[in-house]
Formats: sequence, structure tokens, C-alpha cells
Amino acid sequence: MDRFEALRVFTRIVERRSFTLAAQDLGLPRSTVTEAVQQIEARLGVRLLQRTTRHVSPTLDGEAYYRRCIAILADIEDAEAAFSDAKPRGLLRIDVHATLARFFVLPGLPDFMADYPDLQLHISEGDRFVDLVREGIDCVLRVGDLQDSSMVARRVAMLPEVTCASPAYLARFGTPKTPDDLEGHRMIGFVSSATGSVIPLELQVDGAIRNITLPTPVTVAGAETLFGAALAGLGLIQVPRYRLGPYFEAGTLVEVLKDYPPTPTPVSLLYPHNRQLSPRVRVFIDWVTKEFAARV
Repeated sequence: MDRFEALRVFTRIVERRSFTLAAQDLGLPRSTVTEAVQQIEARLGVRLLQRTTRHVSPTLDGEAYYRRCIAILADIEDAEAAFSDAKPRGLLRIDVHATLARFFVLPGLPDFMADYPDLQLHISEGDRFVDLVREGIDCVLRVGDLQDSSMVARRVAMLPEVTCASPAYLARFGTPKTPDDLEGHRMIGFVSSATGSVIPLELQVDGAIRNITLPTPVTVAGAETLFGAALAGLGLIQVPRYRLGPYFEAGTLVEVLKDYPPTPTPVSLLYPHNRQLSPRVRVFIDWVTKEFAARV
């Protein structure tokens, strides 16, 4: 194994906190991964990793060496991309909410993979907090305002939102035309995974944002359950417009308060601040930004 490949092995072990997982990621025998680290430590004359039966972590020297390694490897990758016609290659790991994947990522993905045939893409799904470095993920696609300042974020879209309800609900409680008409109405409470609290309705009124919390006989924690509860006539909801075309066309949901829309919801791609943007991640970000622009 050459020196640069050994650096890649070492950085992956640090990120995954595991010789076994690093070997699986890189498609190498575990013995090869172990030997690569032993050779680096012997050459440097320092111990880089603390090993136990259940955990691997860098020593202070290992942490300093890791930071130098990721900068060196990023520079090499950028240099090779700049002076050759070779397209990005290797494994790209992303994490994305399933709904975003279905509407914005998967439809155009065959063309993306055809343009970059040497890329392998692994997609995990969720809206939980993800430790990108520890879990070996290159970037995550997230909806909403971002709280984690340890990540570099690139805004890829703003999703228009609407307020809506089922015809059965509106027949029972009336169709609100202004915020003042919401007296006596109820909403389906969507519980934020970040705060554990119900997210209020948000309306733009005379250039200002007004947050309104109505009675919430039902609270939910998932997008699909939110839609199901709305279709069952249990209350008002606010959701991105891109999902609603079929429901509006079928008449199963009706938009209300059109003159008082919620503010658009941001969609961002995040990657670790201590890494330069690799060619693999760069081409994916550029592509997914265009996909959102074409589909929002």
C-alpha cells in the first residue's frame, strides 16, 4: 500500500472509530487496514490510535495527524481533478429525508449516475442529528433553519409552504380567509424533533410574521401521519406546496389563507467544516441544486 492510500485508511479509521467499519467502507481486508496503521505509527515513531475491544479513538498526536491528513488528501484530489479529465469517483454517502429523496433526488438520479459512472452512491434517510464524521457520511440534506454551527451549509432551495385542510374539516369549522377567522379552529400539532414542542402556524401579515398556536387535539411526529390526519379532517396543517398537487387536484385538501402564506422553508446541504469540499460532494451539490430549482 502506498503512502497516500495509507493516509486514506487512517482517516477513515478515525472517522468511523473502527478498523472493521473502515475496512468495509474501503473494500479492504481488516488485516490490511491494521497493517497500514502499524506502518504509519512505526514510520512516525508515535502512537496514533487508542485501541480497546469496543472502541478506537485518536491520541492527541493522532488527532493532529488526522487534521493534516484530510487537508493533504483534499489537496491531492483537487489537484488531480484540475489537471485531468477524470470525473469524480468513489463512494459518496449522503443522508436525506425520505420525502425529499422521493420528490427531488430520485427522479433525476439515473442521469446523474450516467454522467458520473465511477461514483457509487449510498443514501440513508432520516431527519435526526447525524454525526457526519463519526458515521462516515459526506453530506446531509436537511429542511428548516439550521442550528448546528459546526457544519458548513449551502442553501439549495426555498420551499413555498401553504396552509390547508380537508373539505370535511372546513365544512365543520368554516373556511378561514384572514388570521382573525381562526378563532374556534384547531390545528394538527407537528412536534419538532429538535425542540420537542409543537410548531405553531406561521402567517405573513402586513409584512410581519405572526405565529399562531391553535388547540391541538392531535399531535404527530411524522410527515406522513400529518398528511393522514389532515385528510381525516382533524385540523389545519402547513406543509410544502410541492407535495400537494395531487391532493388539490383530487379535492381531498383545500388551500386556505392564501393571502397570508407561511414563509418558505429552506433546504440546505451540510458537510463537515474541517474538510475541504471534495469533487464528489461538489458535483452532487451542484446537481441537486439544479434538481431543486427545476422541481420546486
